[in-house]
Parts: sequence; C-alpha cells; structure tokens
Amino acid sequence: MEIKQKLQAFTLTYNYNSKMIKKINKIKHLDKGNFFLIAGPCVIEGEEMAIEIAENILNITNNLEIPFIFKGSYRKANRSRLDSFTGIGDLKALEILKKIGDRFNIPILTDIHSAKEANIAAQYVDILQIPAFLCRQSELLIAAAKTGKVVNIKKGQFLSPESMNHAVNKVKESGNNNIMLTERGSMFGYQDLVVDYRSIPKMQSYGTPVVLDATHSLQQPNQNNGVTGGNPEMIETIAKAGIAVGVDGIFLETHPDPNKAKSDGENMLKLSKLEDLLLKISAIKKALNTTQKKY
Repeated sequence: MEIKQKLQAFTLTYNYNSKMIKKINKIKHLDKGNFFLIAGPCVIEGEEMAIEIAENILNITNNLEIPFIFKGSYRKANRSRLDSFTGIGDLKALEILKKIGDRFNIPILTDIHSAKEANIAAQYVDILQIPAFLCRQSELLIAAAKTGKVVNIKKGQFLSPESMNHAVNKVKESGNNNIMLTERGSMFGYQDLVVDYRSIPKMQSYGTPVVLDATHSLQQPNQNNGVTGGNPEMIETIAKAGIAVGVDGIFLETHPDPNKAKSDGENMLKLSKLEDLLLKISAIKKALNTTQKKY
C-alpha cells in the first residue's frame, strides 16, 4: 500500500502559528495539515554526500506530504578541539547548498556565526540560522534581519523561553518579521540536556513558528575527550512528544552512516531510519488534526 494511502492526508490548512512559513521560497505541501521538517547533515562534507541525503529526504517527504527544508552548515565554527572538522571551504560548501536548492527546487537553511557572514550566505540560501550559543548576539541578529531572509533563532541552552522574546524583538525591530524559533534543549548539569516542552507554547505566543530540534536536544556536551556525545535512540521519543505538544516543525540531522560523519555523528539519525520516524510522527499529527476537526 502506498504511504499516501496509509496516511490519507488531511486537507486542513495548518497555519504554523503564523503565515510566515508560506513566505519561504519553494516550500511545498503547506495545505496538508502536517508539520514542516528541517533536515540534512550537520555540515557539508562533500557534494555527492549532500545530494544523496537531500534526494532521499525529498522522496520521503513528498510521499508523506511534509513541507521540507534542507539544512547543512557550510562551516562549523563552534568546535571543542582545534583538530575537529570545520568544513570543506565556505564558498565551496555554499555553492553545493545552492546547487541542491536549484536542482531539487527546495528551500535551503544554513547557519551563520558573525555579522559579516550574513550577506554572503544570504546569496546562496533561503533561511539564515542563528546558533544557540550566539542567540543573544545583537550584531549578528541585526545583520541576519537586514538581509530580508527568514531567520531561525535557536534557543540558547542557557536561556529561558521567556528570554527568547528579546531575540525576536531584535529581529523585528530591525525590520524583519520572518522569524522562527527552535527549542534545542536546556543544560541539565554539565554533560546533559533536557527538553522542557512548556517552552513550545510559550515561544509560540510570540507569534513565531516553533521548531523542535530532535537531535541536538539529545547531545551530551563537555565530554572529557573533546567530542560531544549523544543519545540518538531517543530521537523518536523526543520527536513524538514534540508533535503531541503542538510544535510547528521538527529539526533533525541525518547521515547515511553517522559513525563516519565528520561532525555530530553521536546524535544523528541514520538516514535509513528516517522514513519510519516520519511515518510515526505524521500519524500523531494526523490524529491531532482529527481531534481538532471533531471538536
């Protein structure tokens, strides 16, 4: 039986807490009542790998009628050790991201780390992401806002959801209302994170779509060997709970072989497991839509 037949997708229009998502270039399936997905590798390791991942995710999300945004970092600036992989070269990686967007006609997200990167990256992608550890950097938020691109701000592991309203206002007051917020867990001691699901409706109250990062929220940072650990077997649990709570989108990183990934392999979802996960959480979303329609 076809996946579409299994799901019997709804025609309910899901407004994602705002009309902002509809402004993203090339995003599809917005009328199907599903969550949207931001997914891809942690960092661009090479063109062939990136295209393989994008094509696989696109085929799955088209079958499940899930709006899809491809993500990939063109450079990793926040590394534990000097010998950690940071990228294949900024412009080379950005060109690969643009090629994927053009080839598959899908929106692209990447993260930036300094104000001077904003206008450069904006020439290649549709969404600029502010990393969690930089979410209070006013100069960075203003620069991202002034590109006119959609800005996805990740909530700092050290911040309350209420504090993220200040980050939202910095972008809005710089002339850009196209904002998403991403919950990616809060520090729980020195070497673990926990997701406080109360943050999702709280941040939605600021008039922005809220995304749940189902992979980075399972990181185990500050390991003695300088390599961040993870708990990927709990990705499904985190994602299911997020959909049940009412999150607008799911963020996750995936790789054909996480053990060989050059960054964040310890908390990635293996690409071959993605379809099963998305089927399960789509079913939860469908059940919620049914209940909302009934009552």
